[in-house]
Amino acid sequence: MPFTGNSNLKKYAVCLAVVFFFSCRSLVTTYEDVESANSYTASPLQDEPQNVESLKVMTWNIRFGAGRIPFFGDSCGDRVLMTKGETEGYLNSIVAYIKSTEPDILLLQEVDISSKRSSYVNQLQYILDRTHLNYGAYASMWNIEIVASDGLGKVDAGNAILSRWKITDAERIKLPLRTDQDDLTQYFYLRRNILKAKITLPEHDNFYAVNIHATAFAKDDTKQKHIDEYVNVLNGIEENDDIFISGGDLNALTPWTSKRDFCEDDKCSDDVCDGNYNTNTVYEGSYFEFIPNEINLLRPLYNFNPAIDSVSLQQDDLSLINTHSPWNTNANNTGFSDVDYWDRKLDYLFTNFEDGFINGTTHQDAHELSDHAPVSATLAFP
Repeated sequence: MPFTGNSNLKKYAVCLAVVFFFSCRSLVTTYEDVESANSYTASPLQDEPQNVESLKVMTWNIRFGAGRIPFFGDSCGDRVLMTKGETEGYLNSIVAYIKSTEPDILLLQEVDISSKRSSYVNQLQYILDRTHLNYGAYASMWNIEIVASDGLGKVDAGNAILSRWKITDAERIKLPLRTDQDDLTQYFYLRRNILKAKITLPEHDNFYAVNIHATAFAKDDTKQKHIDEYVNVLNGIEENDDIFISGGDLNALTPWTSKRDFCEDDKCSDDVCDGNYNTNTVYEGSYFEFIPNEINLLRPLYNFNPAIDSVSLQQDDLSLINTHSPWNTNANNTGFSDVDYWDRKLDYLFTNFEDGFINGTTHQDAHELSDHAPVSATLAFP
């Protein structure tokens, strides 16, 4: 989940905007429709595999390396800042998990690059330098000089693609802003994107990775617009006869999910559910049922090959593929089974590779590392 803000933000934002206006500095980074993403290289570099018979892909929302710390704004807590020791401790656990699962290409969401909340640790570089992955591309979704609310301070967080092989032509593709916010809130809010990059895969010179983190809390049609643009980007790759692997945190339920209103599940103790959204809540709303066609939102993506197919998603017991864990239940404690811990599927992988994925796995054993579980799948090349 991203930070959603609170009433204090507006009060402080006005003062800060005035200060930065007169200092001729921009408080919030804005973006063009399409622009180059930032590139990273591991130190030291590892040998790149030259004979690629199979390719393992993973997507994971790592929650800015905060594990299950109850932060304000994205959970039912009041923590604002982590110590460097806490940040590196969680990152070391994330690194260990990545090394144990050995993805060849890794799609990450909620990666902090230079944020006060995570002690300014460049999490993308930290992971690259300590794993088998060599190259990275990064696109910020929230780059702001200072968030005065609750002392959050500077934030630079976004999406990343990590790969064993060189990354070229990495692009940040802008997604529409929410229209259900006043102008001031919108100015300081997240600026979501799609990160698209070409991977120099041996014997496959037309291979792309695409990463997305779609809106979670919008009550307008922003989520529909985000998914529509995502489908357009993937269709464009396919129309050029190129191959893609793609995924991320779509913040959307599968079309076959029977339960669609999660207000009661998501609310904190003092929140009130009213219809399909919360009032008096840090969340601004439940995740779902903000748009009439929500049940069909992800159906166009299943024209491609999913890591977990639609047949599996129509089974009665979906608990083994759920990827999100709520904050307001005992499931946040250790010692609970996966069935109790994970409550819905939000994270996905897709490909247009003709043979599709040979398997798809939700890594539900990563309990304490994020409020999202990783999802991985493998391509087998003939």
